[in-house]
Amino acid sequence: MSDIPVPRAATEEPRIARILLILLAVGGLALLVAAPLVAVFAQALSEGARAAVASLTQPDAWDAIRLTLIVAAISVPVNAIFGIAAAWTITKFDFPGKTVLITLIDLPFSVSPVVAGLCFVLLFGSHSLLGTWLIGNGYPIVFALPGIILATIFVTFPFVARELIPVMIEQGRAEEEAALTLGASGWRVLRTVTLPNIRWALLYGVLLCNARAMGEFGAVAVVSGKIRGETATMPITIEMMYNEYLSVAAFSMAALLALLALVTLVIKSLLEWRYADQLAATRRH
Repeated sequence: MSDIPVPRAATEEPRIARILLILLAVGGLALLVAAPLVAVFAQALSEGARAAVASLTQPDAWDAIRLTLIVAAISVPVNAIFGIAAAWTITKFDFPGKTVLITLIDLPFSVSPVVAGLCFVLLFGSHSLLGTWLIGNGYPIVFALPGIILATIFVTFPFVARELIPVMIEQGRAEEEAALTLGASGWRVLRTVTLPNIRWALLYGVLLCNARAMGEFGAVAVVSGKIRGETATMPITIEMMYNEYLSVAAFSMAALLALLALVTLVIKSLLEWRYADQLAATRRH
């Protein structure tokens, strides 16, 4: 019998270490995620469900909900189209400046949303030549719906592209090149080859983009002007209500916004569970 010890697997840890790591992870999630959510819903229901629902049916609250849904309904499809185009360009073609383009796509992750909103104000505000011309011709950007949409698009456009680029790099160009060799047009290749291969990554990116679009505060707060009933989205209305000591109304809308995010997470989890095999085949990055 040899006295040489059997080497331990790299991922094998003592039982006590695994338990402590699990407790640490669960405790962190409970403290940083679960506890705030519970507090929000508890405050929203502090005067009963009837009062919470009644606060959400007020005109200002309904206008904020409607505006948030409109902004998301416009910005998410725009970012989906941009994400597909950017990922296709980066992964299917070689050209000078590709690295710079990838860096620019990541720019909203590193720039503060408040700074981005201020840039839109400087570009389209009443003190700029372009903004003055637009306002004079009846097309205001800042303190209006177009400015909110532009700010939301800016802060959310990396999500779809960043989900698609790794998947399309891993899949390579062989299938598209084979289809082109067989005589398929570029649009047919995109519709019948590329999109089916990236549909799960695209859906993931759209879900993440939608969640961020509905919850964006910083950039929208700068360009919207916080006009009640006109340019106040749900996050802005929550702040306004809270500052006016309308706690139940503020927390009720916050609970609704959190519920929309949780619905997005549930949809994502259900898709992962229902289509686990297909996701494993297309999302190995």
